[in-house]
Amino acid sequence: MKIGFVGLGKMGKGIVTHLLKEGVEVVCWNRSRDDIDEVVTKGAVGTQSHKELISKLTSPRIVWLMVPQGTPVDEMIDLLTPHLSSGDLIVDGGNSFYKDTIRRHVELIKKGIRFMDVGVSGGPSGALNGACLMVGGSKKDYKLIAPILKLIAAPGALAHLGDVGAGHFAKMVHNGIEYGMMEAIAEGAAVLKESRFNFNLSKVFDLYNQRSVIESRLVEWAKEAFSDGENLGDISSIIEATGEGEWTVKTATELGVDVPVIKKSLQIRKDSTNMPDNFRNRVVSALRGKFGGHSVKKPN
Repeated sequence: MKIGFVGLGKMGKGIVTHLLKEGVEVVCWNRSRDDIDEVVTKGAVGTQSHKELISKLTSPRIVWLMVPQGTPVDEMIDLLTPHLSSGDLIVDGGNSFYKDTIRRHVELIKKGIRFMDVGVSGGPSGALNGACLMVGGSKKDYKLIAPILKLIAAPGALAHLGDVGAGHFAKMVHNGIEYGMMEAIAEGAAVLKESRFNFNLSKVFDLYNQRSVIESRLVEWAKEAFSDGENLGDISSIIEATGEGEWTVKTATELGVDVPVIKKSLQIRKDSTNMPDNFRNRVVSALRGKFGGHSVKKPN
């Protein structure tokens, strides 16, 4: 199996490394040469340009994009499509808004280029060791790329959910749910911390993760964060909101669905920039650092 790969951030490098370990030939291009050189040492084929990347693939070519949502995706598609052939497939593995995904599909299909969306969850560790993949696209296109998706996914963590846009829609809602869950964990931790009982938070959250109703990976990451330093003193209480939570709230409004928990957790993130430093928000930041490798340290 062979695939072209564009975008070598934390997630991109993890997926490429994972595929190489599974014996897939991966041809890479990235705007930063250092990132290309890094994956080349692991067995990837590096290229100097998007044109060279496409020239090293055979039809029907599969090109996976792992670039930031919005304009960067459109710019990359515009670079690639003049050099692709009818029947080639572009896969957007980033966190794109589902309406943008549908628009891109409509534009590409006119040129004979196939397009799919894959929502990827699990953070850098999931990319490297087995992620959860939410896939949108035609059955024909899914069949073409399924052997590669099965290698990227953790056992049981792959589903073709519907037509183009379905994968990114499911990932959008996933991240909206994530906002609410993280906020609830942070609020609970803050209540524990302020109680009269002088709880060891790492111990409490370790206990919560032993067959309790709230057992989860997020609770495990909270335990790890408290083990690093219970007050989270070096963690910023400013919480980044990267788009998916807002998209979920906007889409829910369009569909006539009330989502008060997700909406409030999104607003807290937006307001965190102007809030005094506080433990609750530091917990959310610490969780983002644990599962996503996000930069959450206080500035020096």
